[in-house]
Order: sequence, then C-alpha cells, then structure tokens
Amino acid sequence: MRPYKIIVEKHPDGYVAYPLGIKGVLVGEGDTYEEALSDVKSAIRFHIDTFGPDVLEVEPPILEAFVAETGV
Repeated sequence: MRPYKIIVEKHPDGYVAYPLGIKGVLVGEGDTYEEALSDVKSAIRFHIDTFGPDVLEVEPPILEAFVAETGV
C-alpha cells in the first residue's frame, strides 16, 4: 500500500478531498471528513485500475505539502 498526500477542504455544505502527485483529476466528497477521505480513496483505486500504475509516476515526487494564507 502506497501512501498519498490528500488535501481535505471543509466547506459549508460538506468536505472535498483530492490527492497530490497523481496524474489526472481526482476528487472525493462527503458530508463528513471521513466520508470525503473514503470517497477519494475509492477514486484513487478506480483511477489506477482504469489508467494503470503509470498515473502514480509523477516526477519529482511531492515531499511535503503546506497550506499558507496571504492577503493580496
């Protein structure tokens, strides 16, 4: 099992989750954090089954992810 970095956003109407470092667009959603995470994990499995393991070969790999806020 390979670990993935997942971003989970909380919105007024639920949660949205998406992985970093995978080729293509993947999104999971749910009413709770756990539902969104489960949904995106299912989407990752489906994406790999559909397009093959090459979708995981992103170079350079993402070592860390940060959330920052700034005013413009």
